[in-house]
Amino acid sequence: MKLSEKIQLLRKENSYSQEELAAICNVSRQSISKWEADIALPETEKLIILSNLFQVTVDVLLKDELSINGTREVYTCGNNAIRKERAKLYEGALIKESIEDETLLDYIRVHKVELWNTGGVPKYWTVIFFTSSVPNFPELASRALIADHEKGVNWFVDFKCNNTKYIVFKNKILKYTIGNKEEKAIVCNECRIQGISDNEMNWSE
Repeated sequence: MKLSEKIQLLRKENSYSQEELAAICNVSRQSISKWEADIALPETEKLIILSNLFQVTVDVLLKDELSINGTREVYTCGNNAIRKERAKLYEGALIKESIEDETLLDYIRVHKVELWNTGGVPKYWTVIFFTSSVPNFPELASRALIADHEKGVNWFVDFKCNNTKYIVFKNKILKYTIGNKEEKAIVCNECRIQGISDNEMNWSE
């Protein structure tokens, strides 16, 4: 089975539309359509996201001779109803200097690392682009972040999961549905209370 067929089959088995999968992979719906039509191939970074999302190895995705069939976990609801819970995949960027507990790094998959020149002190920030399939990742991130109001430092990390955007501070988790202006306005107002400027709220969705 080709990669294009595997992507389409896994997407449908997990009840994702092309638009939803595109949002998770941070590509256009047309890109997903091209992957499934065998017109284009996903970049390595996107293959890793697909691997994490669908819980199959990259080898299984890429090698035609390897099957994606195998044992699957199902969830029960009630006595005789069976449903498959949609996998959660958190995706975002984390500044390493913003965390005081580095064990958080054990719960992420690193896809890219960049050094950003801050123009101040410290001179550079280490920015980690990551995904995580750990169900309680927002709670773990909230516990790991630095907050020192006396020094004027109140770090936050932003990431998304499916159609939900998370803005996480030390011991505080904010979230809103992407595209919902009312929910976002409430979150932004709370960020201002936390001392975050409007410029810092220019996060990607």
